[in-house]
This record gives sequence, structure tokens and C-alpha cells, in this order.
Amino acid sequence: MKTRNLNTSRRNILKFGAGAIGAGVLTAGVGSQLLAPEPVAAKKSDVTPDEALKMLMDGNRRFVSRKRKNPNQDLARLTEVAKQQNPFAAILGCADSRVPSEIIFDQGLGDLFVYRVAGNIAPVEEIGSLEFGTLVLGAKVILVLGHERCGAVDACIKGAQVPGQIASVLDAIKPAVATTDGETGDRLEKTTKANVLLQVDKLKASTVMSKLIEEGKLKIVGGYYDLDTGRVSMVS
Repeated sequence: MKTRNLNTSRRNILKFGAGAIGAGVLTAGVGSQLLAPEPVAAKKSDVTPDEALKMLMDGNRRFVSRKRKNPNQDLARLTEVAKQQNPFAAILGCADSRVPSEIIFDQGLGDLFVYRVAGNIAPVEEIGSLEFGTLVLGAKVILVLGHERCGAVDACIKGAQVPGQIASVLDAIKPAVATTDGETGDRLEKTTKANVLLQVDKLKASTVMSKLIEEGKLKIVGGYYDLDTGRVSMVS
């Protein structure tokens, strides 16, 4: 009887130990991302926020002029970034299928840390993702990218009645709509740009990212994508 109980206890211990080891591996995996190796950190410091922004805009100019280089898209790059990512820029863009970041900025694997959501809004989960992309992975610039004829912004302006969780997206845009009440001209474009600036301000309010900005390690800017030409212009 004692032997059987002892064997049962051993099996339980082994099961617990396996679970603990699994949890330890998971924790170590996360920790390895949060504590980047020194060589990677040194590489990150080679690019300044201004240089990172220039790299983005230079890539967009190549896209617009039909002179794309399609960099970092070969097997060697695939193998390199499989081990460690080191994006130089982060994009908070709209989920619109016509605005793919890597293509319009002529970048490749591992170059951009991209989060796309309808209306390029910044809810708390998105802010957390971009805190990770900048603090841990080392992206030096965040570009909040709105675009021409944005359906989410248009629906918000028109006060569309929508089902499900779509309303939560529109709620995040409404403050921008209020800033353009009574204005003349293209209200959709003006509201889209106002929304970009609204989300930029939300990101800058992050304690993590505001500290990086103060230290000169990060820049957060707004952009507007023209669907007809492919050109990205700065929003301020």
C-alpha cells in the first residue's frame, strides 16, 4: 500500500514538474524578448528617430516613382530575422486592404513593426503593443497613418448605426469629428487628419513612450496616404 502511494506521489510530482518546466520555458521566452542581447541593442542605436523617418519617406518616394528596391525580401533575410527582429520603425495604420505598409514604404521582412486596425485608432491594447515595439524591439519612429476616403472616419461623420463591436471603433474617432464641425472644404479629409493627430497624442501620453521621446530615442508623427497616388504626406 505504501509503495503504491509512493509511486502515485512520484507521478504527481513528475506531472507538476513538467508543467513547471513548461511555464519556465514560456517565461524565459518572454524574458529573452524583454531583455535584448547587447549586440542587438548596439545595432538599434545606430539609427536615430530622424533617420528612421527618412528611411520610411525615402521608401515611399520609391514606391510613388515606381522605383521600388524590394529590400530585405530574400531567403537570407528570412533566415536572419527568424532569430531576432530589429524593426527600425513602427506603423499604426488602418486595416484598409489598400494600404499595406511594407509595400507603400518599400520595406522588407523585419523592417517594420506594424499594427493595423480600422480607423488607425489607439486603444489600450494597441498602445501596449507599440510600447513593446519601441521599448523592447527598438523601433525609433512611430508613424500613425491615416488615408484618403477612410470608411471608418466617414461612417463616424455620418453617424452610422452599426452592429456589434464596430461601434467601439467609431467611438474612438468621435472626438476628431467634433473638431471639424462647421468647417468648410473636404470634411472627410480634415477629420481623417484630425483623427491621426488625436491618436498621435494618445501614444505620446504613454509613460513608456513619452520617456523614450524625452531621451531622444523615439519620435511619433502622423501621416496621410493618398489612395490615388500612393504618396504619404506628413500631418501636423
